[in-house]
Amino acid sequence: MERLNSKLYLQNCYIMKENERLRKKAQLLNQENQALLSELKQKLANGNSKANAPNNIPDLNLCSSSNTNPSNSSKP
Repeated sequence: MERLNSKLYLQNCYIMKENERLRKKAQLLNQENQALLSELKQKLANGNSKANAPNNIPDLNLCSSSNTNPSNSSKP
């Protein structure tokens, strides 16, 4: 039983480490997306000021269903 607990503990540690790695990667991708979106909005705004067309780019943060706040994560 103790051996099984040790094995499960190690698996849990690995999963938590992998979750943290993926969370950091998701945060970086989100930052990159926001920078690209901002750049696109700026380019369209510059183009739209000439054409007077509305800017209909949605805010991607409103559509986000993932929680990137590490304070909400459960820890053993």
